[in-house]
Amino acid sequence: MSEGAHTAEQVTLARLPSGVELTTTVHTYRGDESGPTLYVQAAQHGREINGTEVLRRFHDRLPLESLSGTVIAVPVANPLTFDRVSYTTPEQLDSINPNMNRIWPGDSDGSLHQRMAARLWEFVTAADALVDLHTGSPDMLPHVVYREDDERSRSLADAFGTDLLLSEQADEDAPDEWHHRGFAGKLRVAAAEKGIPSITPELAHNKQILEDVVDEGVDGLLDVCRYLGLLPGDVPDRDPIVARNHLGQVTADDSGLFRPAPSLEVGKSISEGTAIGTVYHPATYEPLHHARADRDGVLYALTREATVTAGDQLASVALVREE
Repeated sequence: MSEGAHTAEQVTLARLPSGVELTTTVHTYRGDESGPTLYVQAAQHGREINGTEVLRRFHDRLPLESLSGTVIAVPVANPLTFDRVSYTTPEQLDSINPNMNRIWPGDSDGSLHQRMAARLWEFVTAADALVDLHTGSPDMLPHVVYREDDERSRSLADAFGTDLLLSEQADEDAPDEWHHRGFAGKLRVAAAEKGIPSITPELAHNKQILEDVVDEGVDGLLDVCRYLGLLPGDVPDRDPIVARNHLGQVTADDSGLFRPAPSLEVGKSISEGTAIGTVYHPATYEPLHHARADRDGVLYALTREATVTAGDQLASVALVREE
């Protein structure tokens, strides 16, 4: 039996003003038997490094001798934001599209990020399924986001196996804020529009490797491979909470210091009116905003950063659809 093959290719994404080529590494794993192609990438946003660590450990655990088909993996999709440990690219390099995850499928004649995306899009369109690894705030329940009413993407999310799945309304069904923030240009959304089942696992935290979260990510990718038939074996039966991802987050009405309610626990159900925390004036001690949940749902993210500005997100509450 063949052991399969792994190659690592340096791919030029764009060229900087100095003439220096901006490159990244694309890993390709090919089994001896024919099968589907899975595309996986991490670190579109450079501070979200748990996905990059997931792909390193996935590399070590993927049994090439059992692989049927192809896995394409890009551990650092955006080297510029990775080096800056940042969400966006410096304005000097792309003032038009600073966030790479808003301009897919890209444009080979466009701005820097559009050119980078267009180059990676060539690998995306060769795939039968897509996983775009992201991370979030320090206190966030790992979850998978997929496009609502897209059953093939929902099945992919089920296979990844987090306890919480979030469906996101898109296109005509989406709220105005979704369009205002350019979410139609997310990689997951653009790929789904091309008929490629696509998910975004949000693995919690950034700038710091979390062992249990990374392990969950590797297990999720291996189960996605089993679901697609890339690897032998069955995907475990699971009973996740399915909720709707929404943009009406609990936000700060005023600027100051935020103290979250000590009783809150991410991953638990809360009711409308539940106290989220208090924003107070750091100098006068005056309470400025008693934040409360505006709906029933699952608390899946809670800020732990004390200094907040009016409009900052304090918490995220998902609207439960299935339990």
